[in-house]
Amino acid sequence: MSTNVLDTTLISCCYEPLTGFYRDGYCKTGPEDVGTHTVCAIMTLEFLEYSKNQGNDLTTPLPMYKFPGLKPGDKWCLCATRWKQAANAGAAPPVILQATHKKTLELVDFSLLLEHKW
Repeated sequence: MSTNVLDTTLISCCYEPLTGFYRDGYCKTGPEDVGTHTVCAIMTLEFLEYSKNQGNDLTTPLPMYKFPGLKPGDKWCLCATRWKQAANAGAAPPVILQATHKKTLELVDFSLLLEHKW
């Protein structure tokens, strides 16, 4: 059983679209997840544009990777370092703390997550 940043049981982030490194709806991680996709966030237009400008287009579907393409309002498990980068640039999307994996705290200060909690 995985734990969230509040030190309680990790809840699902989203099933539609189906998110998570393992595409199970949870922001769980493991050794093969080199991007640490542990932050459950609610997409905003500002963040999607920021990410695209950084070279990571999250709006275009990539069916071969089971990636539907995202739109504002979708929930998605983001790479912790990308989320932090966006936060430092003033473009971070809101975070669902109960669905954000505890491993995030190795890369992002809890206080920064709290500033962006949904």
